[in-house]
Amino acid sequence: MSTPSILSISGTSERSQERSLERSFERYDDVVDALAHPDLVPLPAASGPAGGVAWLRAAVARFSAGEEHAARRAMVEADLARLDPAALRVAAAAGFEPDARLRAVRALAQGLGLAEPDAVAQAVSVVARAYFAEAPDDAEADAAVAWLLPRMAAGGGAEDGASVGVGVGGPVPEELAANRIGLLVQACDATATLVGNARRAGCRSAAGDAPGGEGLLDRGLLDRTLRHDPSVPVMRRLAVRDAVVGGVRLPAGTRVVLDVAAAQQGAPGRPPLTFGGPPRVCPGRTHALALAAGILHGASDPAGPTAADTPVTDGRDPGAVVSATVEHVLALAATWTEWDGRPVAADGRTYTPHKAVRRVADHLLDHLAELEARLAGEATEPDHWHASAATTPADLAPFTPADLDEARSRLTRLARIWARRLAALTPEQLDHSPGTGWTFRQLAFHVAESAYYADAVGDLRAGAEGAAS
Repeated sequence: MSTPSILSISGTSERSQERSLERSFERYDDVVDALAHPDLVPLPAASGPAGGVAWLRAAVARFSAGEEHAARRAMVEADLARLDPAALRVAAAAGFEPDARLRAVRALAQGLGLAEPDAVAQAVSVVARAYFAEAPDDAEADAAVAWLLPRMAAGGGAEDGASVGVGVGGPVPEELAANRIGLLVQACDATATLVGNARRAGCRSAAGDAPGGEGLLDRGLLDRTLRHDPSVPVMRRLAVRDAVVGGVRLPAGTRVVLDVAAAQQGAPGRPPLTFGGPPRVCPGRTHALALAAGILHGASDPAGPTAADTPVTDGRDPGAVVSATVEHVLALAATWTEWDGRPVAADGRTYTPHKAVRRVADHLLDHLAELEARLAGEATEPDHWHASAATTPADLAPFTPADLDEARSRLTRLARIWARRLAALTPEQLDHSPGTGWTFRQLAFHVAESAYYADAVGDLRAGAEGAAS
């Protein structure tokens, strides 16, 4: 449904006396047509003093149209082409920063090769609060733009003042620097909003209050969030010439409000419009989703075992197999007090010393509980582990000698419980086990595969062969 309304434009005394027609659209097809209409453009940005937020808005692709937009968009696309979404995801998954805005911007700044990525992220967050205001008036945000401009060169080399940075690639033109800042600003609040909306949706789904999910970290969470709670629920356009959308005539000068959230709700099954539509689809869609996924899930999506994962057994004592695995894990863990705080990427996931210990211990505990339940003829506990899909703040903590002592006590005791329990089973129970699932012998060999988590972190002694880097 499309509804007209009247908008009073505030500003100077002359402008405040003007009356401009505003029309809103919430039908999916109308919103798509409006996004594609050549005579409906983003609200243009009036420039201001050089190096301030108003100047920045007037210099970036986001608020441009026509050939100017095409040239500026090409700059953004060239920067994005240098960024590997998978690497962005790993970078966003790392670190101790709880603010999703700062994590997203820092990961982008690192990927672009900018010096001082943490300071850049802080400055961008200040700019972001004024960036979408039609008449920005924020001295601190203006100062942040001025600080950022000379730091937009890959490799650093920032100079104070109005000049732009000089990095490994040579001088960076002001317009390129402005659009690089624009790219960072676009990722700041939008990514954080997407992450926040997804977390709320995941919690509702896990509690049974929302449909279509398996919990906080299921694979479809971001896609559902884009549709049901988009980070950009409304888009605005200006008719630069007379136009018609959905049978509604739009005189030149009409402001057009596109209700993306309502349009998506009314058209289930059609592509979300959160990232715009042709010909101005956001060029950073893949990168934004990678950043959000890294913050939400860690470096990889949740994934369960398949039939092909059935463990291979041999003639070794299964209790000894479990004990040997724990000894191997603890031998590696003895080197982890030298960890430098950087998560290690392995097979598309991220690991840390604490995360490796957590995964080994949880694996031992989970399948021990399964074994006991099946022996007692009870149903096994449903699987709600976040497993390797989540890298928690606790996983990112330093690994101290005290943590190593705790890991030794915990894992050694779990290994002994396993060994004693398996030794008490008959051959029939080991190889023709009660209940549904792998045999208990297979379970023991499967648990031994948890050495993988420790191997992912590796031997962290300086110069050790195969040490994680």
